[in-house]
Amino acid sequence: MEIVYWHWLVLGILLVILEIVVPSFTILWFGLGAVVVGVLLWLVPQLPIVGQLLVWILASGGFALFWFKYLKPRMVDKTLAGLSREAAIGESGRVIKLPVEHGRGVVRFTTPLLGADEWEFICDQTLSLGDRVFVKEFSGNTLVVVKLD
Repeated sequence: MEIVYWHWLVLGILLVILEIVVPSFTILWFGLGAVVVGVLLWLVPQLPIVGQLLVWILASGGFALFWFKYLKPRMVDKTLAGLSREAAIGESGRVIKLPVEHGRGVVRFTTPLLGADEWEFICDQTLSLGDRVFVKEFSGNTLVVVKLD
């Protein structure tokens, strides 16, 4: 039985469909490699089976390498959403409500901090409205802040 171009195209399509069932995101590259061999075999029908396999291995490996070395690292989420509390320490905000005796004040951040742009705070220093403060630590769901000089 001679392998013709549409055999490789069918194999490629089956591997791409299999990727939907097995979400490993590696089978896709072997399917795309098979499609490349199918197109190449359509253009050059006399390509021997050894050449076909070599092109399939090189194309699949090249696609996988390109994905894991170049594309996937660039797709990392760079937002601050969902980061731990330790990532919020050192962030600065502005006082919008002063703390009253045995009460808490409110600080607003220009960008949301752990999902909220306003937080209650505790501070040992005397503050005025509009003062800039930065997060020193957390006490439950309340920030412990220090006034910026």
